[in-house]
Amino acid sequence: MKIVAKQRLRQKVVVLGGGYAGMMAALRLAPYARVTLVDPSDRFTERVRLHELAAGRPEVSHSRAQMLRGTGIEHLAARATALDPAARAVHTDCGRTLLYDRLVYALGSHTDPRGAAPGATPAATAGPTPTAWGRAFTAESAPALHKRLLDGPGALAVVGGGLTGIEMAAELAESHPEWEVRLLTGGEIGGGLSARGRAHVRTVLDRLHVRVEEGRRIADADSVDADAVVWTTALRATDGLARDAGLDTDPPPCLKGTGVPPSGRIRVDAALRSVSHPDIYVAGDAAAARAPRAGALRMACATALPTGAHAAGAIIAESRGAEPEPLSFGFFVQCVSLGRHDGLIQPVRADDTPRERVLTGRPAARVKEQVVRSTVRFLKLAARRPDAIRLIPGVG
Repeated sequence: MKIVAKQRLRQKVVVLGGGYAGMMAALRLAPYARVTLVDPSDRFTERVRLHELAAGRPEVSHSRAQMLRGTGIEHLAARATALDPAARAVHTDCGRTLLYDRLVYALGSHTDPRGAAPGATPAATAGPTPTAWGRAFTAESAPALHKRLLDGPGALAVVGGGLTGIEMAAELAESHPEWEVRLLTGGEIGGGLSARGRAHVRTVLDRLHVRVEEGRRIADADSVDADAVVWTTALRATDGLARDAGLDTDPPPCLKGTGVPPSGRIRVDAALRSVSHPDIYVAGDAAAARAPRAGALRMACATALPTGAHAAGAIIAESRGAEPEPLSFGFFVQCVSLGRHDGLIQPVRADDTPRERVLTGRPAARVKEQVVRSTVRFLKLAARRPDAIRLIPGVG
């Protein structure tokens, strides 16, 4: 009986995507399954630092081999080209076909390019190289944006008044004061922040000479009068494989054609299983996940790590014959960098609505830096002590 139980536990699990969610899921699963991590890059990129990379930070990635050393995880440096749920198989561009007992789909998201370039489709950013269209850039094309900033001063427009746009505008204005920086948004800047939080953001952007233009609904980059445009308005799940494989995505078929904008996220149950293919678990930005305290989870590093850990825990529980527990998660803070010397720490309720009290200035910048560093620390902790993932903030 012990031999049978051990064989049942050592099932084959393929993890698609080596970002925050995929890495966490793979590391958590490593002691209990034969894990293959499929990601074309041999580097783990700290996506939350891409605005720093655009501003001139020399490196925001880490050796994936070092992070996986001693875990037993096989890293296949390839791209998944097709998913066959019926055969439980993943086909890759290196010619290998991987069979799985369970799959973790953690291919993340990308900036929706449909506004950044006329005629572009979400598939444009799903390839091996982040795309920049002439004078239009996204966070994913940070190296190309940095090169453009070094080529000479001019007018720079950041489109999008959410946290990504705020961080990008502040970082670039501080690091490249020779550029004239504007922040354009269709609504109110920092709409998810408290009144105090928004006031501090405005104060810092004004000090950095960033001109904020609210109520500006921008159709595409060509309609912006600027030498360079950074598009930060919306994220879309990297859903090509899922869609082609027939997985249910958001919005559900009953809402298609109604004008509801699709996010491309895969519809999941409370345990993060695909509602159409329950042997496929979904984590990170790819999952249209909900939790009782938080409601619908937004795309963020703050949700990627916990959902990656939960998907792995659910697979472990299932392999032992137990029913996976539902996801328990609650938001507790939003952290915003405003250049290298200022920041905003916005406490929030479990459902991500803001509390009024905030932390600002250099103390907030220091807290933000520690929070960003903690993401890699949690992954390294998971490599050494996979069962310690309950230390991740937000996990119930």
